[in-house]
Amino acid sequence: MQRCVSTLVIMGLAALLITFASAQEKKPLEPPKAAQSPSQELLSEWYYVFGKVIAMARDFPQDKYDFKAQKDERTFGQNLIHIASAEYNMMSAITGTPMWPFGSEDSLQKKYTTKEDIVKFLIQTADDGVKLIKEQGDSGLTKEYKYPWGNWMVHGSFLWYLMLEHTGEHYGQLVVYYRVNGMIPPESRPKK
Repeated sequence: MQRCVSTLVIMGLAALLITFASAQEKKPLEPPKAAQSPSQELLSEWYYVFGKVIAMARDFPQDKYDFKAQKDERTFGQNLIHIASAEYNMMSAITGTPMWPFGSEDSLQKKYTTKEDIVKFLIQTADDGVKLIKEQGDSGLTKEYKYPWGNWMVHGSFLWYLMLEHTGEHYGQLVVYYRVNGMIPPESRPKK
């Protein structure tokens, strides 16, 4: 009896797989959509990464902007300022001129002290990035620029993807700040 039940289960599963496979074969395959230009792909990722960080900046409570998960790291607000200042350093390398006349990261932390100020600064950074990506276009990704923290040349694409990776790393760090505070980051909340 046990052997009959096992055989029936296997036969039933095989029939389901055959039915599913034949249904899939009948569906015509659509060709993939054409790729966007390299600068458009970069722009899409820029919107995505900065959108997540800006959502956090807007969402995190003002009274927790001074929170840090351990004593030897930046506060939540300092991390957002750090993201913006590092990206401005790299964008300045692309433009060849300083894009922010504010001095050091320490001076930025003295200038941007409230949640509202920090959110505006981060949004301005994202907007300036969008503007520069659009101005530079595809050709800006293949031009060579001096790396801002070393004495060598890199392509624009290197700087832009470094900015995305840097912002993404800090996004992950800020997720920890949310979780330690018993909060759910905006990107992890159920979509309505």
